[in-house]
Amino acid sequence: MSSGRTPRWSLALVVVALVVTGGISFKELAGDETTKTLTTVSADQLDRAETDLASLSVGDRGVLDGYDRDAFDHWTDPDGNGCDTRNDILARDLAAETVDDDGCTVLTGTLTDPYGGETIDFERGEHSAEVQIDHVVALANAWRTGADAWDDTTREEFANDPANLLAVDGPLNGQKSASDAAGWLPPAAGFRCAYVVRQIEVKAGYGLSVTADEHDAMAEVLDSCTVADTRG
Repeated sequence: MSSGRTPRWSLALVVVALVVTGGISFKELAGDETTKTLTTVSADQLDRAETDLASLSVGDRGVLDGYDRDAFDHWTDPDGNGCDTRNDILARDLAAETVDDDGCTVLTGTLTDPYGGETIDFERGEHSAEVQIDHVVALANAWRTGADAWDDTTREEFANDPANLLAVDGPLNGQKSASDAAGWLPPAAGFRCAYVVRQIEVKAGYGLSVTADEHDAMAEVLDSCTVADTRG
């Protein structure tokens, strides 16, 4: 199967980062290095999410028959920069990061966790799992909502797409597991709008469906979004 779709990392997509000033913002991936200084969701971004949510196919919750996480080849190097995606995302989302002599392996850094709002000191080694890279739309959820029909190339694109990846608190990532928006939202209420907007954009970009409960949960979060004041 061929998806007939431009790889997501080559599109103008949103990237989200929680910053100490409080709030979330988005910027396009192409050519960008980091997202550590941005603030809130705009009216245009919210309008786009509402439009995309209305366009998503609503269906029953699919099954996991045949699902294998390894069917999504992840932590590869889709942008060809010589570094795997996991280290790319750590470098993008951590502050004051240090990198090994190989130019890729992130050794230390500080994460302002978007899911819980806590500051986490990352150090590679015994406690590396305190910071994990989350698929915002989980791989198993993608499988249930359309990815079971994808070819291997499309699954690899999805699993390594920076628009669907965030460095987050490890235990909260485990708590979320493969839940959709109806089953889990970030404890940090101020991040929920950006989180759901990200899920909608990813699902729309890859042609994934939502359940009725998931759709309603997403719509409820969008209704509660605070729009940034973009006036000078």
